[in-house]
Amino acid sequence: MIGLDTEQLDSICADARESAGGYLGIANDNCPGQVVISGDESALAVGMEMAKEAGAKRAIRLEISIAAHSPLMGDAAVSFRRALEACTINAPQVAFVANATAGPLADPDQIREALGRQLTSPVRWTESVQWMIKQGANRFIEVGPGEVLTGLVRRIDRSVERLTADAVLSG
Repeated sequence: MIGLDTEQLDSICADARESAGGYLGIANDNCPGQVVISGDESALAVGMEMAKEAGAKRAIRLEISIAAHSPLMGDAAVSFRRALEACTINAPQVAFVANATAGPLADPDQIREALGRQLTSPVRWTESVQWMIKQGANRFIEVGPGEVLTGLVRRIDRSVERLTADAVLSG
């Protein structure tokens, strides 16, 4: 959804859940004015119409086959949590900000728990980036292909430096 904030979409999702009878909620708070919702097909269709009626500039259905970052991923989350239990997680040497909490975690058990919530909890990217900036972060480097995250950081705060790993590695 483009052009509506999280409060507006929270309300729309609640209305769509009541109207359609299925789950619908915020999946990703990408940046101010760009929020992704996720849920049951029927509730999603109703929510998209409600968002358009509420003034969304764009309501685009993403081509994914799962209800990512929603309680509907509960079964997959159980398997993922079992896999996490088999992993050794050490205390981080730099701040670890979990998207599920939008705040720092240092305890390995808390990190494991937050990672386990990733499949069923909204991605709080805007809050996560804002927290890092408040702590003094002024350079963000996107690791991996593309520039999606650096673009979102630009929309959150234009004053911070944004680079991709490709740009850093190529000099």
